[in-house]
Formats: sequence, C-alpha cells, structure tokens
Amino acid sequence: MDADRPYDLELRGITKTFGDFMAVDAVDLAVRPGEFVAIMGPSGCGKTTLLRIVAGLEVMTDGRLYIAGKEMTYTPVNKRSTRLVWQNYALFPHLNVFENIAFGLKLTRHDKAEVRRKVETMAELVGMAEFLTRRIGQLSGGQKQRVALARALVTEPDILLLDEPLSALDAHLRLRMQGELRRLQQSLGISFVYVTHNQIEAFSMADRVVVMNQGRIEQLDRPDVIYNYPKTHFVARFVGMNNLFEGSVRAVADGVVAVACPQGDIEVAIGDEWPDVGETVTVVVQADKTRILDGAGGPNRLRAVLRGREYAGSQNIYLFDTADGNEIKVVAQEAIATANARTINAELALGFAAGDASLIGYHRPAAAEALPKAAVG
Repeated sequence: MDADRPYDLELRGITKTFGDFMAVDAVDLAVRPGEFVAIMGPSGCGKTTLLRIVAGLEVMTDGRLYIAGKEMTYTPVNKRSTRLVWQNYALFPHLNVFENIAFGLKLTRHDKAEVRRKVETMAELVGMAEFLTRRIGQLSGGQKQRVALARALVTEPDILLLDEPLSALDAHLRLRMQGELRRLQQSLGISFVYVTHNQIEAFSMADRVVVMNQGRIEQLDRPDVIYNYPKTHFVARFVGMNNLFEGSVRAVADGVVAVACPQGDIEVAIGDEWPDVGETVTVVVQADKTRILDGAGGPNRLRAVLRGREYAGSQNIYLFDTADGNEIKVVAQEAIATANARTINAELALGFAAGDASLIGYHRPAAAEALPKAAVG
C-alpha cells in the first residue's frame, strides 16, 4: 500500500452490546485501498452487526471508525461514503431498472443529463444496459442482483458493503456471480467488505478473509493461509474439512516437531515458531492432504477403520474411525470404481506429509520473528 494513502476503512476497538449481550467485542480491522475483504463466521458471530456499524445503521457502544482517513464514528448514514447491498436487494418494485439505479443520484445535485450518463455507464458495466425500462418484477434473481449493485456503485462510494448478497441465488448462478463480482471490484478499484457464511464465496473472491466468532476476530489473513494454517481451534473446525490430533510434543529438531498422539507419533514441519517439549498441541491437517496408503510405506502412518464414503462428483469423501474414537476424513480425487473397491469396516493405513500439517494450541513466543527460520517440507 502507498504510505501516503490512508486505509479505506479502519476500525479501532469497535464494540457493540445489546443489553447484556456482547455482539461485537473490541474489533480492530484495517481495509487497504482497493481491497476485497470477506467477513465470515457462524450465525450470531457479529459479522452483520459489524457491517451495519460501518454503514452507520447501528451505533457502536465503544470504539472509533475511520473512512478514507476521516473519523466517522458518529457520522450519520447519509453522510458516509459507503453503500450497502442488501441480502434481499431492497429494490423499489414500482420503479423500473433505470429509476432504481438513478435513485441515489437524484437525492443529490445532478442534472438529468449527468444522471442518464452515469446510469447508462453503470448499467453497461453490470450487463443491464438493455433492461433499463423493465420493471423489477420482470427480472430474474441474477438481474435483480446486478441492479442492486449498480444502484450502490453509481454514486461512487469509497467502500461497498455487501451483506450475503448471493444467498438467494441458485448454486449455478451464485458461482457465476462470484466471478462477476470479483471482476467488477477489480475494474472499479473500490474496496469491498463482504459478509457471508459461505466459505467458497469468501475464499474465491477475497484478498483477505476475517473469521469471526462470538463477536471477536479469530483470524485475519489471506484465504490460502487461513485454509492451510488455522491459528485457533475454532478456525480449524470451522474452515474447510480438517483432521485434528491432540498430543504432546516429544521432540523438536531439524525443522520438525514430533508429537506423541494416541494414534501414533506425528511429525510436523515448523516455520518461525515452535512449541516446547512437553507442551500439549493439536496437529491440524486438511482432509484433502490426508491420503489412503495402499503401499507399505508413507509418512505419519496411522491405522483407521473405514466407516463410510460419499461420492461428490470428482471427489470421494471417506470417513474413518481410529481405535481411540477419533474421526479422520479423507478427500480423494479418484474414480468411483476405486472408491467402491474399498470395503466398509476394513482397517486401512492413512498418512500425510509433515509439510502439510500445522500446529495450534501452544504458547507462541512474543519474539518469534527473531528466531532462526527452520525449513518447511
């Protein structure tokens, strides 16, 4: 980011309570210019409340809010350079497409020629130029979504806020709209803050993802980092399809941590931080990084009993139980014939590479960045 440019959005200690209920708990977040940030989490985690605070529709209990470097903590909604796209679109059914898109412009001083130019330009950008005279009731779900986006963007906000805008669409259209939203955001260079409970949406579109739980940010990072290296037990269980193994650190040497688990010893490659010998840790590895070992060898070899399998198109999802009652999931890219050849209740060997696993739940030293880097396999 250009050092001379302020953040498009900066939240400092944002807190919101409803009576005794803590909806948002001291949240800090900075959105860089032109960045796409997705906020996800379970129902009731505070993500929509946080979005409404940014929009000015909810008054925070404590904290400070800055937009484009200017404090707007108590600035009313009509004075903020933000626009919100609602889950249900909130379009005016008695107006046609042109009038819906132009609505925000007509609330400010724009002559008719300027309004028409801006509306037609934005309608062209979202693919609705040929539908400007249609009523809202004559549009499909995807077309209504485009009108809602155009109406929000035509006023040229600093930040576009989106509250689960694709949830009402069918799966095929939702996937297509993800690509269109990302293309639109990149072409305009406007910061998007996007609330969703759908992990695929968040990971496929966002530059960074915020994972919230009980009003707090559990992790904020690039999608690939959150997916492969969750930092907390909540994120590990919420994101993707992770296998978790509890154990005690037996040794740390040559860039590898050896963890003694009930299922057997597991080796994990480490980076800038590592636990102490004897610490209790959790090994995390994605189901698609876990393999069924048909041969004799393999890293981190574990024995488990196949309890079930699900066919998911190009993937097969296997469910295993270990002797100590732990469940292990395996996602394999293989033919259905290969899956059918595996017998339910058969004991099989599973494994994963040390570099495909990560550790959570241990004390991270404050000066971890000063420690020498270890090789990661």
